[in-house]
Amino acid sequence: MHPNPAFRGESTARNLEFARARGFGVLAVAAKGAPLISHVPFLLNPDGDVAELHLVRSNPIVRLLAEPVAARLAVSGPDSYVSPDWYGVEEQVPTWNYVAVHLVGRLELRPQEEMRGLLDRLSAEFEARLAPKLPWVADKMQPEGLVRMMRMIVPCRLHVEDVQGTWKLGQNKPDAARMDAAEAMEDAGVGSEVAALAALMRAVS
Repeated sequence: MHPNPAFRGESTARNLEFARARGFGVLAVAAKGAPLISHVPFLLNPDGDVAELHLVRSNPIVRLLAEPVAARLAVSGPDSYVSPDWYGVEEQVPTWNYVAVHLVGRLELRPQEEMRGLLDRLSAEFEARLAPKLPWVADKMQPEGLVRMMRMIVPCRLHVEDVQGTWKLGQNKPDAARMDAAEAMEDAGVGSEVAALAALMRAVS
């Protein structure tokens, strides 16, 4: 996470709320050579100490799960390049503003019989966000097809031991400079969800 404490002042509760709302992240596990990375949807429980997810059975991470392993789930939010010209203040340099939360803990493989329940919970969570659409449910599939699909994936659980967040929103800049940058970003930002990021910058207290 960013070393500047100005960007790490959000509460654990808000970091967890952010991760839970996103529901998608990058799972990283140490291995020989480069770390192993997977992009995964997940469910974070109400206490924020367990994240449920699944992996394709052939994923190299699965082969490491004979016993629980250290893992990190990185959840990214809005981000954008920030031009020094936007601040209206001299002697500034280019930077990038963003929001990111890391869930750090131990990843374990769960019994295969838990896969159907996890699939149902995952689909229920994200289908509910599409209301008023009629939710998709696994029972819409032919039983043989569902069984075949579930053989290809395995349930996993991340026991969260640490929550880290970076909310880099220009907190280290004068209020007027940050507001000017937010306005310029919303008009011409380069990144992802720049309007949402600009709104967060304006909301900094």
